[in-house]
Amino acid sequence: MFDLRRLRVLRAVHHHGTVTGAAEALHLTPSAVSQQIRQLARDLGVTLLEPEGRRVRLTSAAHVLLDHADALSTRWEQAVADLACHAEGEAGPLRLAGYPTGVATLLAPAAGLLRRTHPGLTVSVTEAEAGECFDMLLAGTMDLAVFVPDPTVASAEDSRFDQRLLLEEPHDLLLPADHPLAGRASVSLAETAREDWITPGGACSHYRVVQVACAAAGFTPRIVHWATDWSGATALVAHGMGIALVPRLLPIATEHPVVRMALDGRSVPTRSILACLRSGSAEHPAVVRGLAALREVAAAAPVGTGPLAPQRAGGAPAPAAAQAPLLVESG
Repeated sequence: MFDLRRLRVLRAVHHHGTVTGAAEALHLTPSAVSQQIRQLARDLGVTLLEPEGRRVRLTSAAHVLLDHADALSTRWEQAVADLACHAEGEAGPLRLAGYPTGVATLLAPAAGLLRRTHPGLTVSVTEAEAGECFDMLLAGTMDLAVFVPDPTVASAEDSRFDQRLLLEEPHDLLLPADHPLAGRASVSLAETAREDWITPGGACSHYRVVQVACAAAGFTPRIVHWATDWSGATALVAHGMGIALVPRLLPIATEHPVVRMALDGRSVPTRSILACLRSGSAEHPAVVRGLAALREVAAAAPVGTGPLAPQRAGGAPAPAAAQAPLLVESG
């Protein structure tokens, strides 16, 4: 017999590549991680770590064990879920994580919905990038995460995780309020080929979205300003420094006079927003309720293609003569 918690430590070392990285993810000291693996090795009668210069590496026996670890972890999660279903618990923790815009537009509304419908649940929300979300799920410190896929995160085939599509989110064009295209109901991306562009840095996945979308529209964007924070990018657009692509669900600060327009034509970029949980935990009552709340919020999200509903800052209805773009004016 051996402690499954020690197996989780071994999986973390394999996932992060170092004892130090695993210790940070598990909120342990490196010596505690090493001690857990040594005890696991004694329990099983094999060597799991061996020195490699000033570092250590997993032995072939450790890799044999890891081949079974994912299946063991999945079955354990299923057992925990079955016990929770048996108890029909309405109380307990539900830990949610997600990227910044996902917190604002999906996780916060879902947490509020759960607070009203299941007050016995203790819901906590953590803002985190996709890679951090997967690390926390693997470490068992998070139950459910919302993320946008990119090359840095686990693939859909990774058996350690259960990934589920929540919605497909189109991107819109953000223009200064006095831009010549701002009075249109919609615009094609090809019409922006001569514009100055504002994007995040090249390491950001959104930068790749802009590059790919513009290439599909037949041009390379002339990027003149770089802004990692959406608020900064919106401010640059508002001051006439260029245009930008923004996700449909991104909240726009009301003090920035910009026009948000739907794109038409064949080059409308979209991104998938997924929920992720540990494999085997899908039937846990708290996770079931969390997924249901996220799906309800996602189903109500304004992500359909076509013109955007006219709306002014503060949510007041636009005058009857207003056209389709979303106009956000300073108050």
